[in-house]
Amino acid sequence: MIEAFLWGLLATSSLLIGGIIAVRFSLSNRSIGIVMGFGAGTLISAISYELIYEAVTMGKGTGFPAFGLFAGAATFFFSDKFIGNFGASNRNKVGSEKSSSLVVPMVLAIILDGIPESIVIGLGIFEGGKISLAMLVAVFISNLPEAIAGSSGMKEGGWAKSKILMLWLFIALFCAFATVAGFSLFGGASNEWLSFIQAFAGGAILMMLANSMIPEAYEHGGKLAGVFTVLGFFVSVSIVVLENLN
Repeated sequence: MIEAFLWGLLATSSLLIGGIIAVRFSLSNRSIGIVMGFGAGTLISAISYELIYEAVTMGKGTGFPAFGLFAGAATFFFSDKFIGNFGASNRNKVGSEKSSSLVVPMVLAIILDGIPESIVIGLGIFEGGKISLAMLVAVFISNLPEAIAGSSGMKEGGWAKSKILMLWLFIALFCAFATVAGFSLFGGASNEWLSFIQAFAGGAILMMLANSMIPEAYEHGGKLAGVFTVLGFFVSVSIVVLENLN
């Protein structure tokens, strides 16, 4: 359980790192968009090979993976839409100002992004006894631009640096505990339900990518964001291949 927490904290520590980068340096919107594209590419690969493929393998012929995929996508869509009604729909928007009144919905929205990824990391430890390096790298990299974009908006809104960093630390710790939940709560689940959970997480993450991360990457990174999305995908696939060679 402690191992799951530490791995989860490592994956989400990039939120705090991104916050530190944003409060100490002024990055261009183009740079953030390019990093978003790279992160999106790594997550697309992780969804394909670490989540959906394994879900189909475990739940082959049961329909659980397909049901999980659409259930996860729908859950994220409606949850994100609900939170967005309170003003947090632009949480990933580069340079968007975050006022104090939007702290709670913004935190909930960011946690909504991170929970599926964190649970999957915990599940990976339970299933194989070791962390999936490809998933860990994908989550770590994808969190960076989200934290940088969010922190940039907070700075424009007049937030104190210490307040920004404490917020990211809180979110990182919360998501680390979600990793523990993935490791402990679903330990007794059958292969069919494990396939449902993995596909559910895959659907939720894919919906997040399509609705927020990829559009933001293209808007600010331009066509170069597409190049780095492909590079991110390639790097993540390469990690999967190297893992399976051992």
